Amino acid sequence: MTGVQRVNIALARLPTWPVYVAGMLPAAWAVWLGATGGLGVEPINALEDRLGLLALQFLIAGLAVTPLRRWTGLNLIRFRRALGLVAMGHLVLHLTVWLVLDLRDWGLIWADIVKRPYITVGMLAFALLLPLAATSSNRAIRSLGPLRWRRLHRLVYLAVPLGGLHFVMQAKGWQVEPLVYLATILGLLALRVGVTRARIAA
Repeated sequence: MTGVQRVNIALARLPTWPVYVAGMLPAAWAVWLGATGGLGVEPINALEDRLGLLALQFLIAGLAVTPLRRWTGLNLIRFRRALGLVAMGHLVLHLTVWLVLDLRDWGLIWADIVKRPYITVGMLAFALLLPLAATSSNRAIRSLGPLRWRRLHRLVYLAVPLGGLHFVMQAKGWQVEPLVYLATILGLLALRVGVTRARIAA
């Protein structure tokens, strides 16, 4: 038995709820820092940015699960739903901070979405992820049927690149970090395509 197989056996015995708890700790810490002056002179913007980045990181982690299993044998499939929902939790908080603490005037929401392309892209990514979060349950799989459910959840392959593009567009100028995130997303999607083609060929 290989080391990876031993790890997979150990992971199979673990419940998924610790992923939700541990996954939301960064958000709790970010909110705490924002409330106690630990995020600098512009805590609202810093909190908004940090929550958005955490959401993107968890979405990327979810995308990495299938290629990771294909290329290393490490099986994290049972934790993918939790990663996605944790990402959505951070995304909802990111959006809430923008609406309630940053924008404040709800009458400006539509104007901001239309006039600022990076917000348009970000809201589109959020809209695509909403039905995925709403159907992330065994009951939804039974109701939709496995085939329809899988087809619906392929929207993640469009939503996550849009999230990466949102990160690139909202940055001032061409910054390295957002570009690295977007390149990572595109690379993982390319690996995913490779996995799918290999499965079809087999």
